[in-house]
Amino acid sequence: MPAAWLRRARERSNLSRPNRDISNVLYRLLLPILLFAGPFCLALGLTLPLVRFEKLYFFEETPSLIQIIWTLGQDGNLMLAVLVALFSAIFPVAKLLTVLFEAASKPDREKSGPTFLRGVFPLLSKWSMMDVMLVALVIVAAKTSGVADAFTQPGLWFYAASALAVTLSHFLLQKRG
Repeated sequence: MPAAWLRRARERSNLSRPNRDISNVLYRLLLPILLFAGPFCLALGLTLPLVRFEKLYFFEETPSLIQIIWTLGQDGNLMLAVLVALFSAIFPVAKLLTVLFEAASKPDREKSGPTFLRGVFPLLSKWSMMDVMLVALVIVAAKTSGVADAFTQPGLWFYAASALAVTLSHFLLQKRG
């Protein structure tokens, strides 16, 4: 009886071995790419134009996220500028830093790191795609109201790619333990 049990246990461990190898390969190959892509795409998403508004045939605007924040502050909408900066620039940077800190820390099963940092990521994750949704709503509103034609620009796609890269990085880091 013990020999049959031992043989079945060995068979089960051999069956699950390829899954562990695949996840290890994914972790080793994909995680460094995502950890590089997150900050790179965030920087491009903040500085490249998010949306292009065409009013009539000769007037065109292509603001970046940083230009939008700056313009809001200059126009006297300081509170709105602070809120946009908080949710569009500061939260994503804080989320990115928590993931980079998590990647630099030693993996352990007990997760004996600072509980503050373990609690921060889920809070920041809830706001990661809010800007992408808001810009999409602005584009829909501009197109349906007839005020202007609106088109997405590379900044929006880089911003969304950054949010996805950081979220996937966090997912892979959670699976490594």
